[in-house]
Amino acid sequence: MADSTTSTVLKVSGISKRFGGLQALSDVNMTISRGQVYGLIGPNGAGKTTFFNVITGLYTPDTGHFELADKPYQPSAVHKVARAGIARTFQNIRLFAEMTALENVMVGRHVRTHSGLIGAVLRTRRFKAEEAAIRERARELLNYVGIAKYADFKARTLSYGDQRRLEIARALATDPQLIALDEPAAGMNATEKVQLRELIDRIRRDGRTILLIEHDVKLVMGLCDRVTVLDYGKPIAEGTPAEVQRNEKVIAAYLGTGGH
Repeated sequence: MADSTTSTVLKVSGISKRFGGLQALSDVNMTISRGQVYGLIGPNGAGKTTFFNVITGLYTPDTGHFELADKPYQPSAVHKVARAGIARTFQNIRLFAEMTALENVMVGRHVRTHSGLIGAVLRTRRFKAEEAAIRERARELLNYVGIAKYADFKARTLSYGDQRRLEIARALATDPQLIALDEPAAGMNATEKVQLRELIDRIRRDGRTILLIEHDVKLVMGLCDRVTVLDYGKPIAEGTPAEVQRNEKVIAAYLGTGGH
């Protein structure tokens, strides 16, 4: 991983993506500084999730340049992206339902293992020591996100809000430079949203960098340092939450221009 003193974590330039006749992204630029919570918002179909899928290796862009911690970066495959230092959650929760919460986080941590397949098969001393360290780190992260008491529960038995927390713990287990959260508040009640905001704030205070897609504009405006707004795949505004909220193009995109 790159030097943690680098001030810019992710810089993307000229990102475009077309699906057949649909231009999903058009010349999107973004610079995310270390320690920021950076928001990406826009109406339904604006291209937010497509952008996430591009930077995390699920989609290949038609054009664009990427830098991660000031070094060229090519998001060519999901596992390579995780190793490079970007972890993500999904709008539709993707946990291993029949695994325990602890095992789910351990899976995330295995991105950083060193003993390899032979060590796992032979169960070498190094492998056993590494597995013990992974298990301990996974327990620490479950405690960090507030669900340590569910360590041995199957993921599918956890409440919706706790499954979201588990996804974040698994993302943190990869020791990422950037955590990309796709609609983390979707489906949450008011209490769960408050708890989520507190957790994201804690992650930021602990020096992590977060890219946040979220439909809950109030949550975004209360959490984020900077915000980019997409509409029909194009960036129409970028700035502080206060600047974005005053932008006439943003108001029109969300409220329409017909005076309704």
